[in-house]
Amino acid sequence: MEESFARVETKYLLSAAQAEALECGLMQQGFSRSDFGSSRVQSLYYDTEDFALIRASLERPAYKEKLRLRAYGEPGTLSASFLEIKKKYRGVVYKRRTTLTLREAMEGLAAGWLPESTGQVGREILWMNSRYSLQPASVISYDRDAWFSKKEPGVRITFDRNLSFRDWALDLNSRDPGIFLIPADQRLMEIKTGGHLPLWLVSLLREADVHRTHFSKYGLAYQRYIRSESGRKERNDEKCSPVSLLMGA
Repeated sequence: MEESFARVETKYLLSAAQAEALECGLMQQGFSRSDFGSSRVQSLYYDTEDFALIRASLERPAYKEKLRLRAYGEPGTLSASFLEIKKKYRGVVYKRRTTLTLREAMEGLAAGWLPESTGQVGREILWMNSRYSLQPASVISYDRDAWFSKKEPGVRITFDRNLSFRDWALDLNSRDPGIFLIPADQRLMEIKTGGHLPLWLVSLLREADVHRTHFSKYGLAYQRYIRSESGRKERNDEKCSPVSLLMGA
């Protein structure tokens, strides 16, 4: 199955109190959480050996692209996944993805072959994979609450917590918790729209004293733990801890 869509995404780093205030405001506007409740989201990012994609992305160019494998649900039970290319051009995010089993996706990328059912998206993914000589680089995980409203079908708002990273145990079914990237009392909010924010939402953000920020989950992991010498030591200590070794087994 192929899917393609384009949207504008804005991000905000919040305290738990700000997130609670915004959620109350959303309920007053007729929004509600997804019927599935909180969802565990995991993304395996592919990159070059020297992390060329994320390094280029952090320079905030007019155009950038990523390849990732994403799955929803608790580790250990995952089977279905989305293999997707995420591109951003002048503030607009474009996603093209196809549905595969985890094994099909990972083995297919390693072998340079994907099923015919992936169609044009699969061919674009294989071209990108070959062009950059990509390899599994980092897993980003978090718990997500998604908010929707039938009255505002073009607006989707998510709150992420327990944001963590690891560049070991590069298997989305691993229960290894990794290293947490933001404090437990912080939330990352993303607003996804087709363009401008509704006026009521602008007012709600102003009342909660919330301000837009530039935030890349994978970018933060790279800057803090992969690129820096002190971060690499902390990462390696965590990787070799008895708990990580046990959970990654």
